[in-house]
Amino acid sequence: MRTVKEISKLTGISVRTLHYYHEIGLLLPTEVSEAGYRLYDDKALETLRQILFFREFDMPLKEIRNILESPDFDREKILKSQKKILELKKERLNRMIVSIDDVLKGEKAMDFTVFSTQDIEEICEAAFANMSREQQEIAAEQYGGEEKFQKYLVESMSTEQSQKTMAKMLEWYGDKETYMDVGTHPLSAQVTAAYGKRFDAIRKKLAGKRGTDVNSFEVKEIVGELEFVAKQLFRLKSMEGFMLEMASDYRSNEALREHLRQTEGEGTADYLAEALEAFYNKEMM
Repeated sequence: MRTVKEISKLTGISVRTLHYYHEIGLLLPTEVSEAGYRLYDDKALETLRQILFFREFDMPLKEIRNILESPDFDREKILKSQKKILELKKERLNRMIVSIDDVLKGEKAMDFTVFSTQDIEEICEAAFANMSREQQEIAAEQYGGEEKFQKYLVESMSTEQSQKTMAKMLEWYGDKETYMDVGTHPLSAQVTAAYGKRFDAIRKKLAGKRGTDVNSFEVKEIVGELEFVAKQLFRLKSMEGFMLEMASDYRSNEALREHLRQTEGEGTADYLAEALEAFYNKEMM
C-alpha cells in the first residue's frame, strides 16, 4: 500500500489533485486507515495511470469516469493499443532521425508536405487496430480478410482527392507531424464513442434553438460547447477552419441535409450553418 504522498511523488500528481479525484469518485483509495490516511494498492495505481493517459487528450474528468465505470471497458485492449501507439511513434522518430542524418550529409532534402505510402499505411494500421473486434470481423468478412481490408483503406487514402483532403486538414492540424501523431495515435473506440455521443447531443440542442437569433448569447454558448468537444475529438489546432467547413457541409451535402430535415425538422441544416458562421463572425451566404 502507498500513501497519497508516495503516489504523488511517484507520479508527479499533486496531493490536492489526488484528494479531488477521490472527492468526485474518479479514483478511490483502496482503503482508509484508522488515522484517516488514504492508501492505494497497485491496482489503484494502474487506474491512475489510465486516467493520466486520458488526460493527455484533455478529456473531461466526468467522461473519464464514465469510461472507467463502463462494463465494456477493456483494460488489456487499452494497454495493447497504447503500446502499439508508442511503437509507431518510436518507429517514426527513428525514421526522422535517419532523414535528418541524410540531410546533414547532403544526400537528400526532407519533405514534410506529402503523405507517403508508408505514412498512410501507419494511419490505416492504427485505425484498424482501434476498431472493436466485432467491427474488425465485419470488415474482414466484407473485404475478404483483414489484409485486404487494410489494403482497401490504403488505396482509398492514396487517391488524388484523398490527398487533397488531407492537405486541407494540415491547415487545421498546423503541420504534418501533428496530423501524423493524431492519425497514428487514435483515441480508443470507447473514448471516440463517448465524445461522438456528446457531440451529437450538443448539435441536437443547437438544432432545438432553430428560430432563435444566431447572434444571441445562448446560441453562441452552444456553438462554443460544440467547438470544444470537436477539438477534443479531432485534436485540432485550428478550429475555425474545421467548423466553417462543417457549416459548408450543412449547406451543400444533400444527404446530410435530408437526414437533418427528417430527424430535426425543416431548415435545420441551414440554421446550423448560420449559427457556426455567426460564431466566427462570417457573413451569411
